[in-house]
Amino acid sequence: MDQNQKLRVAVVFGGRSAEHEISLLSAQNVIGSLDPEKYEPVLIGIDREGRWFLNEGSMHLLNSEDPSAIQLASTSSEIALQSTGPSSRLVRDDGGLVGAIDVLFPVLHGPYGEDGTIQGLAKLADVPCVGAGVLGSAAGMDKDVANRLLRDAGIPVARFITIRRGHTPDYATVTAELGDRVYVKPANLGSSVGISRVESAGEYVRAVEGAFAYDRKVIVEEEIRGREIEVSILGNDEPIASIPGEIAAADGFYSYAAKYLDENGATLTIPAELTEAERATVQATALRSFEVLECAGMARVDGFLTTDGVFFINEINTIPGFTSISMYPKLFEASGIPQTELIDRLIELAIERHTSDRTLKLEP
Repeated sequence: MDQNQKLRVAVVFGGRSAEHEISLLSAQNVIGSLDPEKYEPVLIGIDREGRWFLNEGSMHLLNSEDPSAIQLASTSSEIALQSTGPSSRLVRDDGGLVGAIDVLFPVLHGPYGEDGTIQGLAKLADVPCVGAGVLGSAAGMDKDVANRLLRDAGIPVARFITIRRGHTPDYATVTAELGDRVYVKPANLGSSVGISRVESAGEYVRAVEGAFAYDRKVIVEEEIRGREIEVSILGNDEPIASIPGEIAAADGFYSYAAKYLDENGATLTIPAELTEAERATVQATALRSFEVLECAGMARVDGFLTTDGVFFINEINTIPGFTSISMYPKLFEASGIPQTELIDRLIELAIERHTSDRTLKLEP
């Protein structure tokens, strides 16, 4: 490619997930951070039915200033990604060509985007994709699988029970193993959607039913008493960790509303007030988790730091939020990497990984 030619970056947002609206908010910031001297953005909105639309000229968002009401407006140009040998291109539903793309930048949170599905599509289409690959995305998305892999690697995680439909243990059995206060979560979702803090048998029954509305698998975790610390990761084979930040939710639970809708729902402290030893522990544990779960490109690692200096991993987000108040870009900005440079690096990392993968032998 001519070095003076702009890279065509397909930014994909929306999707079928319950985190659809957060994806739209994140995409606004990603698109706004693409250097127009380097990139030609191609905007692809996926509606709640899974249809891909070319959003020409603008993101076509309704109520874009209201996080609680934002939505993707319908457009007439439905498109598909088509592999054409050593490159890939976008094709309209009427057969017209949108043209080749150089990089796919998924800004899709939750299932049908963060779970390895679009990463697999990019791999089949032979196009560089920002973020983790199929395995890292799938493992990071599934809290049950992630917990087991981290636990087996000696990384601290909360004790947990995995529940499948038709095999729900009663509250007394759960609390006997995990303690009186537990958290019930869909195994494959983020942004605190479907998560409940439970302290009674009645709450437990309602929480499990609510979580099963989002997933076929539910996990119940013990409460870890500690400070809620987050750290951002950037890189492929030699990733770096940002300075850690701390979240103090107003009601003690960092809910969906506290993250995205209520400006007073939580207090963010960047950098977190940690000793040098605590900071080193948090960053080392986060980097090790990134490695164990086969991640690449980016991730935000969330956990709880206890009074005895142990950092328990709560979850890893392989496509972290990029909204105006999201911790992933904020932590790197505080670490000396502004968002425009951060987006540059993520695109470079995607191309680097794709180029490396293409050197691998495909024949015996």
